[in-house]
Amino acid sequence: MTFAALLTQEQVEKVHDASLEILEEVGLKVRFEPARELFKAHGCRVEEERVKFPRAVVEKYRRLVPSSFTFHARDPKFDKTIPQDSPVIVTASSAPDIIDPVTGRERRAESADIARIAHLINELPGYDIFSISTLAEDAPQDQFTVSRLYPSLKYCLKPLRVTTTNMKDTMSVMNMAYMVAGGEAAYKEHPFLTHHYCPIVSPLTMDHLSTENVMFFAQQGLPVYPTIVPNAGLTSPMSMAGTLAQGNAEFLAGLMLMQMTKEGTPTIYATLGTVADMRSGAYTSGAIECGMLHMAYAQMARFYNVPAGGYVGLTNSKVNDAQAGYETGMSGIAGLLGGMDMFNIGGLIDALKTFDFAKAVIDDEMALMMKRMKRGISFNEDDLAVNLIKEIGPGGSFITVKHTISRMKTEAVMTKMADRDARTIWEKKGALDIQSRAMNRVKEIMSKNTAPLIPPDVDAKIREAYPGLVEGMLEPIP
Repeated sequence: MTFAALLTQEQVEKVHDASLEILEEVGLKVRFEPARELFKAHGCRVEEERVKFPRAVVEKYRRLVPSSFTFHARDPKFDKTIPQDSPVIVTASSAPDIIDPVTGRERRAESADIARIAHLINELPGYDIFSISTLAEDAPQDQFTVSRLYPSLKYCLKPLRVTTTNMKDTMSVMNMAYMVAGGEAAYKEHPFLTHHYCPIVSPLTMDHLSTENVMFFAQQGLPVYPTIVPNAGLTSPMSMAGTLAQGNAEFLAGLMLMQMTKEGTPTIYATLGTVADMRSGAYTSGAIECGMLHMAYAQMARFYNVPAGGYVGLTNSKVNDAQAGYETGMSGIAGLLGGMDMFNIGGLIDALKTFDFAKAVIDDEMALMMKRMKRGISFNEDDLAVNLIKEIGPGGSFITVKHTISRMKTEAVMTKMADRDARTIWEKKGALDIQSRAMNRVKEIMSKNTAPLIPPDVDAKIREAYPGLVEGMLEPIP
């Protein structure tokens, strides 16, 4: 597939040069002292909390990053490596609220919701990775992260993307993962958690806890990557070029942190760049500018020969309506055509605040369409079909020939959510809109293959090790 270029090669190099100037002359405020010491030991200039990065240092370490990144799963058949397996579809994550699948009203998300969502993502074919979609209001205070991880492990075999807070939280999560894997050594042979953080807070500030976690996982050789989140007009310049330059500098700073910790650590050029609506300061994750920034960052990723990804295909709509559809579709396709490899797209509405089951199912169908587009058009002799066209000739029909029958389920996406029936047939089936069809699909999935995916003896050990842990049980949807 040939990618669309939003930037010229000259503009790509201009962004790179601008980022080098920012890093060398402005630098970053680095709050975590061990990170400052690391930078200093590798040739950077440190003045109290400010770290400045000489061009030669940046150029050296950016070339050490591998060109691929692997997401491991508990079941290796779900392993995904980018860019080879792109587009890899990841759920958007950490929404505090959920649209209740029974009442249709918004409420705070709980651990039982995560169990349902984990099972849904495990069963939907378009999704490759489960980044835990919601928070858990019912989690005990000292078990917030494991209360989200536990139901995810219980009902999803695909790769899991997780975020932790401090090192105590991190070790609690890792101990649960070791128990599920059968020990620390077994886990490290095939680490089914991918860790994700935002260590750089725009503008140009490296925090404490996320930075510490990134360094820890890089040193351990476990999958981890950061995301940069500049917001034009608020935390970066009110111009896409300025936001590209600053965001790219922030990415390079994160890259150097990882490579100086352990050379050859894989990473992803992961982004959530937006342009604020300055009428209100609204976070416009559904705006077309978000798609454009992701296209541009993907070009920068190709310049550095690293995989690209991020939060794209999102929406500001409060309900699963036409706005949600066009915002998700337009920026999602923009990212695909621009060369993104990983897409945090799926299930969230209201600028990442709320999970909607029906939208997750609809987004799964969009994901399958995106995968089909990436597969492209085959031009081998059989697919070009010149001899068949000659054989059928003018006025003939292709509907019953072997060429058609052998391709009818693979050449085109066989949609389940998008209705293609004649109006009369649609009416006979109940005249359902896509939201209703999607919720029917959710209920169908929730009624099948619902056994926990953690063996009972392992589950008992987990519950003994974490007293008071949430039940994490999958509850049917009536």
